[in-house]
Amino acid sequence: MRARSVTPIGLSFLDAMTCGLGAVILLFMIINAAVRDHEVRVTSDLQGEVDRIEREVLEGHRNLVDLRNAVTETDHERALAQGLALRMIESVEAIRVELATFDASTLARREHVHRLQADLRSLEEDARRLSASMPSEKTPGDRVRAHVGDGDRQYLTGLKVGGRRILFLVDASASMLGSTIVNVIRRRNLPDRDKVRAAKWQQALATVDWLTTQIPRDSRFQIYTFNTNAGAVVPDTGGVWLDGGDREVLDGAVRRMRAVVPGNGTSLFHALAKVSELNPLPDNLILLTDGLPTVGRNPARTQTVSSRQRMKFFSRARSQLPSGIPVNVILFPMEGDPLAASAFWRLAMNTRGSFLSPTEDWP
Repeated sequence: MRARSVTPIGLSFLDAMTCGLGAVILLFMIINAAVRDHEVRVTSDLQGEVDRIEREVLEGHRNLVDLRNAVTETDHERALAQGLALRMIESVEAIRVELATFDASTLARREHVHRLQADLRSLEEDARRLSASMPSEKTPGDRVRAHVGDGDRQYLTGLKVGGRRILFLVDASASMLGSTIVNVIRRRNLPDRDKVRAAKWQQALATVDWLTTQIPRDSRFQIYTFNTNAGAVVPDTGGVWLDGGDREVLDGAVRRMRAVVPGNGTSLFHALAKVSELNPLPDNLILLTDGLPTVGRNPARTQTVSSRQRMKFFSRARSQLPSGIPVNVILFPMEGDPLAASAFWRLAMNTRGSFLSPTEDWP
């Protein structure tokens, strides 16, 4: 069989087709590689964005949990605050009722005091008429000091300033600056020169002045002041009896009293504990105060004290007093302490002393 002849034109066509096909394949591979690289770059950027968004979503969930916890805690605190507000409102209402009761009681006491003052003036007039009808005998007195008062007064107190050894305990706490709580708060922030001018403190000083004029010549005396602590008004005389027949000693003690500035709370415990330090013991004790103690043996832990706590402080202080000593109490009026009068009256009666609550113009 005769071989088939190959024409050059046919070979050239096949070569061209083969080359074209190879070029197309090569172009496809190049384009595919470029597309794949571009896809990786785009996909990587999008994946990073997706990861960032997922992290933000997780962080948002955590913040949402914290916010929910904060809202729950706030609701709890609001419920507690509402409960506290209700209790405070109830306390305020109770205090208002108590203040109304005190106001009514104070008004009744004032009316009673006015009636007593009228009776006292009537008795003074009768005493002056009786003294005018009696012949006067110019005999020398038995007092070392004199007290100059207003007018021709007769002191019908029942208070006996006698005995061989007389101890004066004078309350020098901040409450002696006024007869009301408002006045005490207002005056305790004033300078010392203004504090000592308080009418109530001046009345206490005048009372001490008058009491020293009643000391017998052959008696001995001592003056202690007390607030949160207690001590002799004349320096370096603690535990020592002073000569009641020496006018210079009496005048010096009164001058020292006028230099005392009231302040701090009232600790009757320390005041009565000083009684046992005197040797021999006093046979007459005169206590000048305006209410139940606000401090016990130790410093107060809180700024407020209830009437029940003040009675406990009083009972503990009473236990420090040696037996057999009569206690004469001069109680100056003080607002908001209704139990003081009965407590000190019982103290005076149980010790065979006397109890006196003077008016504002006494002595």
